[in-house]
Order: sequence, then C-alpha cells, then structure tokens
Amino acid sequence: MTRDELAEAVVRAASVEFTRSGGPGGQHVNTSSTQVILRVPLDRLGLDGATTDRVRRRLGHRVTDAGDLLIRSSETRSQHDNRERAVARAVALIDDARVRRRPRKPTRPGRAARERRLTAKRIRSRRKDDRRPPRPE
Repeated sequence: MTRDELAEAVVRAASVEFTRSGGPGGQHVNTSSTQVILRVPLDRLGLDGATTDRVRRRLGHRVTDAGDLLIRSSETRSQHDNRERAVARAVALIDDARVRRRPRKPTRPGRAARERRLTAKRIRSRRKDDRRPPRPE
C-alpha cells in the first residue's frame, strides 16, 4: 500500500470531531470549534494483521483500547486546515510505524579502540598522580 493509498484509507475510515480549542485568538476562540480530533480505527485501514499489530505497538500511547488512533490538531484558526494537518500527521505516523526495523546486531569495540581507551586512562592517571604531593621516602 503506497502512502497515497494509505491517505485515502485514513480519510475513508476516520471520523472527525470538532471542539473549541484554547490558546490565543481572542473572542474567536470562545465561539468557534476549530480544534480537530481525528479518530482512525486501525482495523478498517486494510493493513494485514502483522502490520496492524506493529502499528499498534509503535503507537501504543496514541491508540485507544478500542483500537482507534487519536490525533488532535489545533495549530491554526481554520477548521479545514486543522483537519488536513491531522490527516497528514496520522498518515505520517502510520506510514512510519508500519516499516519493519532491522534488528540491531550487537558489536564489540575493536583492538584500536580498546588501545586508545587504555592509553587515555593511563595518561589521565599519570596527570592525577602528578597533582598529589610527593610521598616521603
């Protein structure tokens, strides 16, 4: 599924709710509902089961118990612009989360890196020894 197809699926499946948003805007803020709450049911996007599970795991803090992805947008004073921003953010989050990450291969430091570390430790140790008062003999 391409990003454009994903965007169409999000628009088809999502439900939109409008509420009053806070912040600056004077009396306009008190009278207009420009904040957008986008609710995207992940089950209805047409993704396969493994991908849906991966998206749920990655976006766990944004997904409700019912399996809906929640996105809020109140950056602008325009309801239309906020809706477009919410859809774009949902598509970006889902698209990023559905990519399978390569597992990290643990590596060990090479011989040269170990030598540099030990040399630096020796130099630091000598420098601190030189700061001490001489020992009585």
